[in-house]
Amino acid sequence: MGSVKDLRVETEPAEGALGTGAFRFTDAYSVFDWGRMPDDIPGKGASLCAMGADMFERLADAGVQTHYRGVIENGETMPLADVSEPPTEMAIDVATVPELPHGPDGYDYEHYHEAGHAATVIPLEIVYRNAVPQGSSLRDRVDPGAVGLEEDTWPAETVSLPEPVIEFSTKFEKQDRYLDEPAADRIAGPADIVDLEDCAREVNQVVTERAETVGVTHLDGKIECLYHDGTIKVADVTGTFDENRFSKDGVTLSKEVIRQYYRTRDPEWVEAVTQAKKEALASLSPDWREAVDMGPKPLPEHVLRHVSNMYQAGANRFIGRDLFDAPELEPVLDHLRQL
Repeated sequence: MGSVKDLRVETEPAEGALGTGAFRFTDAYSVFDWGRMPDDIPGKGASLCAMGADMFERLADAGVQTHYRGVIENGETMPLADVSEPPTEMAIDVATVPELPHGPDGYDYEHYHEAGHAATVIPLEIVYRNAVPQGSSLRDRVDPGAVGLEEDTWPAETVSLPEPVIEFSTKFEKQDRYLDEPAADRIAGPADIVDLEDCAREVNQVVTERAETVGVTHLDGKIECLYHDGTIKVADVTGTFDENRFSKDGVTLSKEVIRQYYRTRDPEWVEAVTQAKKEALASLSPDWREAVDMGPKPLPEHVLRHVSNMYQAGANRFIGRDLFDAPELEPVLDHLRQL
C-alpha cells in the first residue's frame, strides 16, 4: 500500500459494497514523499496503530463515521482497551482504489470515478490547520493576511490562526499538489466538497479536545476519506504523529522532527529532492525521484532512539495508558530540543 504500512485485503469490495481487511503498521518512515527511508524507528508502527485506533474510537463516540473495525491481537478483532500488548494491526473496511491514468492532459479523474462505482477512496487529502508552525507549506503559498492574520510577513515562530483553515490536496498523484475549491470539487467526484470540509472540522475538534486534555497543542493534521453509498467515512488513520503536528512546551511532536533534522544535517539531499519536484511540476511530469542522484543518509542511533521515545511516550499520553515501555513525555522533550 505505502512505505510505512501494508494493507491486507480479506474480502474485496464488489458491486458497491465495502470489503474488509487490515493495516499492518511497520517501523518504517518516510519524509518529503521519498518513500521508505534507510532506517526503522523502533516501536513507531505500534504507536501509530494505537494512537490511530484510540482516535477512531473517540471519533465514533462523537458520531463521526469511519472505516475502523478494531485492532487485532492473536487473530481476534477487539477495542484498543482490550489488548494486552502494543498492536500492530488494525481491522478496517476496504474501498476500491481504481487506476488513475496520466496522459498529456494530466491525470484522468473521470476514469478514476467511473471505475470506482459506489465504494471508492476519495482521491483527496483534506488538511486542517489551527496554527502555522515552521515547516508548514502554507507559509510558501499564501500571505498571512489571506488566513486572517494582521502580519505582512510570516514570523519565525508558530502563529495561531483565528479560525481553522481547511485545504485540499491530491492523494494519488506522483507529487501532491494543493488545489483551489473548484479543482478539489472536480477531483472529489460524487462526494460533496462541503461535506468533506465539515468532516475535517469535526475530526479537528475531536483531536484538538483530546490534545488539550493531555496538555498538548494541536497544530494541524489531515484526513483521508472513502465514499460509500452516499456516505463519507474517515479512512486511513488520523490523530497520530505522522498525520498531525502537535507541540508541547515549544517542542514539535510529529515526524516534522525528522524533516527538520534532515534539513539541517542532510541539506544536499533535501535540496536535490526539492529541485527535482519543482522541475517535474513545471514539466507536468509525474516522476521526480529518477532525477535525484543521491539517497538520504541514515539517522544516527541517538536520533532514532529519541524519535522512537517520542512516538511511544506520546502514544501513552494520548491513549491514557502505559501500553509502551517508554519514558515519560517531558524528559523526551528535553532530548528533542537538542536534535
